[in-house]
Amino acid sequence: MTINEYQTLAMKTRNKEMSQKDTLINGVMGLCGESGEAIDLVKKHLAQGHPLNQEELAKELGDIAWYLAETALAIGYSLEEIFQMNIEKLKKRYPEGFDQEKSIHREE
Repeated sequence: MTINEYQTLAMKTRNKEMSQKDTLINGVMGLCGESGEAIDLVKKHLAQGHPLNQEELAKELGDIAWYLAETALAIGYSLEEIFQMNIEKLKKRYPEGFDQEKSIHREE
């Protein structure tokens, strides 16, 4: 499955009665909520001695992907466009791959 195929399939389950503004709000709030659920699993593993539930974490990552797809849709982008824009930014920032010095003294 391609990124855009995922976005198309995932968005079949969105609330199509929401306005563009409400879709945007729902998307970014959902990203925050699901990211919080993901970090909570990692926190429990690292700070509280729980075994890392990788399957549950993977499910949370799927939920994050859903809200990412919805947010991208709300602003008129495909996931492929979002991912490509990110790769171009990273290529400019780290043309030879990650560099700690460039990370610390990053030019915006």
